[in-house]
Amino acid sequence: MKIAHACLLAALVIGFALPAAGQSSNTAAKVASSGGVVVSGLVTKDPGSEPVKKALIELIAENQSVGGNYTAVTAADGTFRIEGIVPGRYRLMAERTGFVEVERSQPRSDGRLLTLAAGQELKDVAIRLQATAAVDGRVTDEDGDPLSDAQVAVLRQMFAGGRIRWQQAGGERTNDLGEYRVAGLAAGRYYISVTPPPNFKSLIETASNAVPAEGGGQLGEQECLPHAAENCPSGKPLITSYMTTYYPGVKDRAQAASVQLRAGEDLPANFSLTPSPSVAIRGLVGNIPANASVTVVLRSTDFNSILNGGEVRKDGSFEIRDVSPGTYTLLAAVTGATPVPLMARQTLEVGAENLIGLRLILQAGGEIRGRLRVEGKSNGAKFDSHQLFLALRSADGNDDVTGALSLADGFSDVTQVAANGSFAWKNVPPGRYFLVLPAEGAASPDWFLKSAVVSSREVLDAGFSASGGALVLDAVASSNGAVVDGLVTNHKGEALSNATAVLVPEERFQSRTDRYRNTVTDQGGRFVLHGIPPGAYTLFAWESVEGEAYYNPEFLKSYEGQGRALRLVEGEHSSVQIDAVPLLKEQQ
Repeated sequence: MKIAHACLLAALVIGFALPAAGQSSNTAAKVASSGGVVVSGLVTKDPGSEPVKKALIELIAENQSVGGNYTAVTAADGTFRIEGIVPGRYRLMAERTGFVEVERSQPRSDGRLLTLAAGQELKDVAIRLQATAAVDGRVTDEDGDPLSDAQVAVLRQMFAGGRIRWQQAGGERTNDLGEYRVAGLAAGRYYISVTPPPNFKSLIETASNAVPAEGGGQLGEQECLPHAAENCPSGKPLITSYMTTYYPGVKDRAQAASVQLRAGEDLPANFSLTPSPSVAIRGLVGNIPANASVTVVLRSTDFNSILNGGEVRKDGSFEIRDVSPGTYTLLAAVTGATPVPLMARQTLEVGAENLIGLRLILQAGGEIRGRLRVEGKSNGAKFDSHQLFLALRSADGNDDVTGALSLADGFSDVTQVAANGSFAWKNVPPGRYFLVLPAEGAASPDWFLKSAVVSSREVLDAGFSASGGALVLDAVASSNGAVVDGLVTNHKGEALSNATAVLVPEERFQSRTDRYRNTVTDQGGRFVLHGIPPGAYTLFAWESVEGEAYYNPEFLKSYEGQGRALRLVEGEHSSVQIDAVPLLKEQQ
């Protein structure tokens, strides 16, 4: 084993590649029969041209059943070479501690797309790595003493999943001296937050204080909540606690200031946390079965994560303290104690005032079942529907449905179609839904969902309502989706690699991310989009775009007239050449 391991290291260090561990003999046979492909290139620092040694190069096949995965490590002069590659489409990525891959000085975490033909030798692939930045500092309390175990997060505001979200780019907890350092950050604009460690004193008091079943009136005997002095016995103190604080020291995220990190920069950011009135959420959960245990959690819509939670008392009352301002979904669920999981949810907007007197009524989810019929191209072999998956997406603009149901037993928003075409979901909460064929759930990229019928009514575009009980869906999937391919060029008419190509649906579907198609161009500026449902679209191409900004209607409005209008029918193959929207000056 030691000899084999030494041989592998030697092969990597000199800049050549071996197939990734586990590559099958079948893949090796394909290489021999098709003529292996060779990819070689150079990794350098940005800015400048200094070579980067010991960078890990990864070549990952888009279709794992056809291609293989390969790795190499750059030599002292920054060069690499990968041989014996199975022809196909691949993602090429480079990694090195302290660096991030960039394209036109913009971070590119998903690498670049390569289309490799049999016998091809692709030379002089240029990969640029930029030094990462870091944020460090110290977190103290109001007396200047270190605050250990506080969570520091470096955040980016991005449009993702159909709305503006705060996404964590990096995070770290403070040590016993209150110090932290968040490294590995790409250059760009960020926000910084500090969340204090759990307030165990508050948790104990929440569990021990009696809260009236009606959710109002006087609080427990020990302390009183803020903003409710009329309910507090004279002389009783208000509850205070450390709250999530944003740079440069504000508790309201709307007042947070961004910081601009430059490549290789080490930015100091210190925080001093001071106690402030604790905002609380109080209410009642109804329809609780005897001897059942109920859990309530607060799920942040802005961060798409669970931030607070608590147990529900025997009388159905609950209290969640230390809540920061923001938009949330309040979830309640009974798990394991009933034959059918019970759940409830409510959207909340939390500000500076307590939310008191909330009501959550538990109810059983419904069942959605049906049958999927397939049609389209055929090579004479019978298609197995078991290769397809279907998914439910909220039509109410509330994408926290999956989070709500993860509290209950036996639910997934994705279901596999059985060999006979049948499918089913159980414990689906009341709401409106779309039936979708997820991109990763199709047997091939050419499939699209053609029809969905409930009670003789077509609901594919408008969605359908589920309100408990059983609902039957009849669906049709087709492997004859339209295809759009083509070439993306810059303002000089030159082919543009690693550009983003997006097919945007007509306005009535622009709130549905499943109706978009997107990809990046390969080394020759070419792209291909599969599985497109019939309809009207606009094709856009950008040299670089941040996150999923193209899902934002306001973002698209600023590029009106710069796309190519297309009207596609089932099975159509359209080829297009389009000029990319250039980088803005501040992006260059």
